[in-house]
Order: sequence, then C-alpha cells, then structure tokens
Amino acid sequence: MEGLRNDYPLTILRDPIMKALIPLTTALLLALSACQPQSPDSESSQPTTAADTASETASMDDTSASAAAAELGDWGIDLAQMNASVAAGDDFAEYVNGNWYEQFEIPADRASYGIFTSLRERSTEQVRDIIDDLSSSAPAAGSIEQKVADYYRTWMDVEKLNRQGAQPLQDTLQSIAAIDSMQALMQAFSSLHLSAPFGIGILPDPADTTRYTLYAGQAGLGMPDREYYLSEEPRFVEFRAAYRDYIIRVQQLAGIADAETRADAIMALETELAQAHWPREMTRDIQKIYNPMPPAQLAELAPKIDWSLILSELGLSSAKSIMVAQPDVMTASGDIIAATGLDTWKDYLAFHYISDHATQLSEDFDQAHFVFFSKTLNGIEEQRERWKRGSDLVNRNLGEAVGQIYVERHFPPAAKQQMDALVVNLRAALQQRIMANDWMDDATREAALAKLATFEPRIGYPSKWIDYSKLQIKAGDMVGNNQAITEFQWQRDVERLDGPVERDEWGYPPQTVNASYNPLLNQLTFPAGILQPPFFDPLADPAVNYGAIGAVIGHEMGHGFDDQGRRFDESGKIRDWWTEAADAAFAERAERLGAQYDSYEPLPGMHINGQLTMGENIGDLGGVEMAWSAYQKFVADNGEPPVLDGYTGAQRFFMAWAQVWRAKAREDALRQQLLTDPHSPAKYRINGIVRNVDAWYEAFNVQPEQALYLAPDERVNIW
Repeated sequence: MEGLRNDYPLTILRDPIMKALIPLTTALLLALSACQPQSPDSESSQPTTAADTASETASMDDTSASAAAAELGDWGIDLAQMNASVAAGDDFAEYVNGNWYEQFEIPADRASYGIFTSLRERSTEQVRDIIDDLSSSAPAAGSIEQKVADYYRTWMDVEKLNRQGAQPLQDTLQSIAAIDSMQALMQAFSSLHLSAPFGIGILPDPADTTRYTLYAGQAGLGMPDREYYLSEEPRFVEFRAAYRDYIIRVQQLAGIADAETRADAIMALETELAQAHWPREMTRDIQKIYNPMPPAQLAELAPKIDWSLILSELGLSSAKSIMVAQPDVMTASGDIIAATGLDTWKDYLAFHYISDHATQLSEDFDQAHFVFFSKTLNGIEEQRERWKRGSDLVNRNLGEAVGQIYVERHFPPAAKQQMDALVVNLRAALQQRIMANDWMDDATREAALAKLATFEPRIGYPSKWIDYSKLQIKAGDMVGNNQAITEFQWQRDVERLDGPVERDEWGYPPQTVNASYNPLLNQLTFPAGILQPPFFDPLADPAVNYGAIGAVIGHEMGHGFDDQGRRFDESGKIRDWWTEAADAAFAERAERLGAQYDSYEPLPGMHINGQLTMGENIGDLGGVEMAWSAYQKFVADNGEPPVLDGYTGAQRFFMAWAQVWRAKAREDALRQQLLTDPHSPAKYRINGIVRNVDAWYEAFNVQPEQALYLAPDERVNIW
C-alpha cells in the first residue's frame, strides 16, 4: 500500500547487494503485492474499539468513553491538521490534511514524509532499543545476539571503515580485472555480488504453486528506470550528467585510472540496455511476463548467454523450467553482451561492485552514493543519522532475529485477536459484494467466491521463524558480512528449489510497516508494524478503524481481484477462470478507472500512468468499498453511531482513509514515483478514490458544481 506501495513490490529482493539476482520488476514478482512502496529513503473484518472487539454486542454508546485514550485526537482523527475552509467536495485531501500540508516541512533527511514514514521511524527506534539490549552483554559466539550485535557494531565503527577505505573490495576487483574470456565473464555474471544484464531468482511456480521454479528477467541498470537514460526532458539530461559524475567519482575513490573514459563506456552500455528494456507498465502484465520454458529453449532464445554455465555456478543445474519475463530482452541482452568488448564489461562490473557496496565503505564512498542516489535523484538534503540507517540495515538483513523480541514487546495477543475478527468481517463484506455484483455472471461469480474462501490471512508475525544458525557474522567485516547474508539467503532458496513451497515463510519481518497480498499463494499478510495508530487503534472510534485498517485489509483482498491478481485462481495458479462476458465487463470498468488516473498531472507535463498504477488503484477503490460495507454491517448490528465533534460516523470513516494517506514528497522523488511506482501519489489515493464512492457524496453532501464531483454514470465501481 505506501504505505501500501507496491502491491506487486520488489520486496522479493533478498538484499540490495544481490544485483545479479534481482526480481523481475513489479508484476509477478507478484510474489508480493504490498499496500505501500518502500521509501526511497531506505525502503477480515470486525469492529476495532477495544470494547467492541471483545464483545460483538458492545453498544456504540460506549464509543466515546472507550475512545478517550485514542492516540490521535479524542477518537482517532487529528482534527488540528484539517483545513475546514476548503470544501470536502472540492479537495478532500486538503479538507482533511490541509493544515498539515501547509505547515509540515519534509525533514532534510527524507525524500518524502507521511504516516507510513512516522511509523517506520518508530519501528527504527524500537529495533535500536532491541539491538542495544542484545549488545549489552558479551553474547556467546554463534548466538543470534552475537550476530546482531557484531553486525550493528561493525556498521557503526566509522573510524575503522575510514581506515579500510576501498581495501575490502580489492580481492573482487582484482578478479574482475583478470577476466580474459567470455566464459570468465559468464562466471562473473553468475556471482551473487556482481551486476548482470539479467536477473535470476526462485519463486513458486505459477503453473503449480506447490513447487518452486526459476525466473529470469531484465536487469543491469544503475539508474531507477529506462526513462532516466532515454528521456530528453531537461531534468533527465541533468540526471544522466550527475550519474556520469558519480561513476567517475567512485572509480577514482577506488583508485581506478582513466575514470572519465570508462564512465563514458559504462553510460553507453547501460543506455543500450535501457533501450532494450520493457516499460514498467508492460512488466506488470502477467500474461506478457509468464513465459515458462526449459533451459534448452532459453538457450535457443538467447544463445549468446551461456545459461548452462550460469545455472551451474548458481547451483541451479537441476532446474527443469525457467519463467522468462521479457523474452526479447533476453535475446537483446545476449546480443549486447557479445557485441561489447570485455574491457567495457570489466569496467561495468567493477563500477557496480563498488557502487553496490559504497554504503558499507568509508565515509567518502558513502557520501558519494548519498549525493547521487538520495540528493540528486530524490532531493534529500541530509544523510540520515547513522544509527537509524544501521537499525534499518538490521531490519532488512536480520529482521526476524529481532522480530521475535519486537512482537513480544509491541504486539499484544489481544491486537491479533481483534485483527482476526476484522479480517473475518471484511471477507464477509467482499463475499456479499461479489454475490450482489451486477456485471459478473454466475460461472465467474462461483469461481471468485471459491478464491475468496481460500484467502489465507497472516497477522502480526510468522508461525515459523528463520533459522540463522548457518549464518556467520564477523566483527569488523562490513562487506564480508553483507556478502555472507546474501549467500545465506540465496542458499536457503536453492536448497528448497526441489522441495515443496514453504507457505509459512514471510517476505519481511513483523516490525515492517506495510501489508501485502501474494497471488501465488493467495495469502494476505498484515505485520505487527502496521497494526498501530492511525491504522489500527483499539481505543479509537470504530468508524475510524474501519476507514483505516479496514480499508487496508480490503485493499489487500482487492489485489486478489485486480487486473493482474484476477489471473490467478484459488490455488494461486495462473488460470483464466473468467467467462468472456465477465472479462469484458471487468476490462471496461478498469479502463475507465485508468483513464481517470491518466488525466491527473501531479507535476507539470507528468501524468500518473493509469496502466502502471491500475492494480493499486483497484485495490484502493475496492478496499474502501469493502470496508464501507463492513462498517455498514457493524452499524446495523450495533446501532447508529453518535456524532463526535460534529462529524457523523460516515464522515469519520472517509476522514480516516484520507488521514492514513497524509504525505508530502520532494519534486524529484515524486518524478521518480510517477515513472517507477505502481502506487499513485498519496493525494490521488485520497481524491481519486472517494470521488468514485457514492457513500462519500452522501456523507459530505457533495454537489455537481464541486471540483471532485463525478456524475453517477461516470463513477467507477468494480468490487
């Protein structure tokens, strides 16, 4: 969600260092559909008041008393952030959040800031406290306490990192310099720690999700997207000049001579790769990227890449099939490999190896990386405090090692019970909406209900934790530790390739502030990190909780039925269970929603890409509508809610949705989001959704002359 950013996020990426194994952009790698993107700064249904959750017969008359301790305001909405001078029907985001937009300044160390960011900051501090506790004594060698403590201490020992400079990279840089044949180049492309013009990974087989398969897809670019290389817009020309400067800078820091000439060759090579890459909107189309084939067929498709050698080096020789995401890109990549001299490839590999490890080296490397990737590309003015980055690093790479303690401290069993009940209510609401759906025929409806019935919600924390016993962490070796983590994670994947899919594994630790849907396993995941105010507050008004966490739950459920998620059946298998008539009816509604978003222009000359953001927009719209239905059922069972501070229950429901998407972004960060992120900018996740919901018009008496008004026949309703 982004908070729910990538509902088919790139979170399959095991480690930012593992460039040769990156997942195939955002579509299937679908292996996770997150409600919110990871920040460029890195990275069921039931009532939600405590009294009401404990007893389904609790009276709404008790709400004001139980809500007195709500974290935000008196009952869950921070009214001080509103701009009541703006009519809700003209700009609902401004109406609910306008004072905050006016007064809040994005911190100098952030590209954007909003509710998700504030909760992630809280999680960062909580994890730091856990790390401090684990480090307070001399932990036993090999214990998880030792691994966490030494990993974090090594990161924090800047003086030693400065003394080492580029020394930790020298062995690998020498091995790159020694490449003297195409076979040696292929072996380099097989390294877990080096870049390549293609990515390889392991995921459940979309044809049979009880087993794993390999996938391969486009990769190899240093900037965020192909448009950064190809667009002639002035800002992108500036980005390319800055990237060239960065390539030169890190080579010079590593003692590489003739850095300017090498940089020009690297830029030319990456531009050629970018020209071959598919645009983002194509890479999220499961029907385009699902191209399974045996390794021999891939070898015919891209004969200039030695797939046999690469798979052998990665421990994947037993693989019987590979899902190739962009077949023509594989062919083009092979041609580019063959047509490019070894010296250029060696320069490319050396640069990316340095760049990928820059943040783990001395301050001059770290600063160079910050200046380009954070300051230039995202407008961030200052580097985040080192302890915060270290805490986040532990979160990413040893997250479950501290996650168990996080759950014990910050996620009480009662919260899990309340969420369990809320998921039940949202599922029932979606079931009712599917049954009442007037554009879906009976055959498709039956299949949709079968899929809904098999949704597997996972709340708070995993039932099985990662075993880190085989991972070795050494004090004082930052680069070596990160490479050990990459190897550990990759080996875990390889070892289970021929075994059954592990359905109880999570893609991120419980302290993560996000939520996700996995279409391959039909699983909904709501980690403990997001189950806190303003998303979920046991002491808040029920309308607020339904409009916040209820809509988030609905959002993730909606991913099972968005433009790509609907291609998977109840077992997670890719199967067309839609009749021709139902498929056409869905497509017509989705196209109209996409056209709405195509018309929005967050930056002059840059519109939202309605096709790229289609899945997230459908998730948002369906999530609000499901949550509204569930809230209406709650009201029917418990009685009409009281008016609080002049706001009805219906108004509070929609205000809660707007509050959780309260956020601001710097211009360059927003520019990158519009090109690369399947989530629409935050304001459009508010205004673009509510204007399609009939109940919002009724709640705020929205009239035809107001800016957000859509005539009833122009409003899009899908789920």
